Amino acid sequence: MNELRTLTALELGAAIRRGDVSIPEVTVLALNAAESAPHNAFITLAGAEAMRRAEELQKGLGDASSPLYGVPMAIKDNICTRGIRTSCASKILGDFRPPYEAAASAKLAAAGALSVGKTNMDEFAMGSTTETSFYGPVKNPWDLSRAPGGSSGGSAAAVASRTCWYALGSDTGGSIRQPASYCGVTGVKPTYGTVSRYGLIAYASSLDQIGPLARDAADCAAVLDVIQGRDPRDGTSLDGRYGHLLEGLTGDVRGLKIGLPVDCFGDGLDGEVRRAVLAVADVLKSRGAEVVELPFPVMEYVVPTYYIIAAAEASSNLSRFDGVKYGWRAEGYDGLTDLYNKTRTQGFGMEVKRRILLGTFVLSSGYYDAYYRKALQVKAVIKEAFDRAFESCDLLLTPVAPATAPRLGESLSDPLKMYLSDVYTVSVNLAGLPGLSMPCGFDLSGLPIGAQLIGPHFGEGRLLNAAHAFQLDTDYHKRAPKGGITA
Repeated sequence: MNELRTLTALELGAAIRRGDVSIPEVTVLALNAAESAPHNAFITLAGAEAMRRAEELQKGLGDASSPLYGVPMAIKDNICTRGIRTSCASKILGDFRPPYEAAASAKLAAAGALSVGKTNMDEFAMGSTTETSFYGPVKNPWDLSRAPGGSSGGSAAAVASRTCWYALGSDTGGSIRQPASYCGVTGVKPTYGTVSRYGLIAYASSLDQIGPLARDAADCAAVLDVIQGRDPRDGTSLDGRYGHLLEGLTGDVRGLKIGLPVDCFGDGLDGEVRRAVLAVADVLKSRGAEVVELPFPVMEYVVPTYYIIAAAEASSNLSRFDGVKYGWRAEGYDGLTDLYNKTRTQGFGMEVKRRILLGTFVLSSGYYDAYYRKALQVKAVIKEAFDRAFESCDLLLTPVAPATAPRLGESLSDPLKMYLSDVYTVSVNLAGLPGLSMPCGFDLSGLPIGAQLIGPHFGEGRLLNAAHAFQLDTDYHKRAPKGGITA
């Protein structure tokens, strides 16, 4: 049965439809792998629910239409699942069990998806290493002394360790792409508004976006075909042409013009990462793409702009967690104000409190114009820079992170260093663009390196096809960490 773990999600879906394996059998395989894995990738394993679901899906197999029908997957713990604990990796939500299902997971369920559980994450998605979780840090499957990236580190580690075949994550400033890079999997942050945020517990509402992490671009395309689409319950969701991403993966990139922003390849970028990412350009050129260099001078502004806007929105969004309506409540309080103070002080972790305080500061009287309003103005400048770049290029190619996965504890001791690790990813969220991370090599320590492709709005098809072309000629996405299984 272990050979099934070498398959992609689409390959396993095909094996299920052929009758080579049953859905209950692969569900047991996934649950056993999750229970025995040393990575702490899951907060909640939904074993009983998963097995009931597997039996139901097996009975309906004859009516299956989705290529992902019956394939075990996982869901990040800030995406609401009806009746299954959703904690955002925080003490303050306690044993919260949502009375409703997020739009993305509901769409997958309607297509025959089977979730084995909720994955670990940075608390309220605030972090870049999945070490701020109340339930302990996630360990990188490639090296248990390393962080898996964040905030979707649990989803990335689960896919990388072949515990499940794909997972949902959320991306506010790189939280899908960066852990995908550190863990050697493929991850996509879609165009803002193309996947409903209904049921996603908000960190920064203008930046958050749900997306897939999987073995390769084809699996990601199949997931996006299901979860994208207009949702009347989400006022920011967009109309568009959805559902044709997988069929568009031809691997033909002849005539595609790819831009290399020179400001993303300067000081601060590890040499091994630079070489691996530039090698992606060579592979795509060999398949007929054109690669050109272009300036992108706004890079020095993206990190401060992002953290001002994200913290401000977090300060507002997290005000609802007060110990009154749901979740955990402190004891021994004296009146309502003391209840608020003690619950929030004891219920939130240090990184969340740091960002709430930063956001409250930049929104406060006397500082709003100096910081928050200025950040919104710079955000518009960043978007204009991307618009200019896409006037001459079809896609942009950049690193995902300045270096490979850090050791556990390194980033927590230096929050500024952790924030700067997002330098290549946060601009994509500020501009609302689609971005993709894919494995493109390994450093001398054997740690994965990721390359990022960035597209214009609604450019997911172009992104995924370019990644698919690269993966047709390379095998980095097929390699598994030590103790894992390689195709």
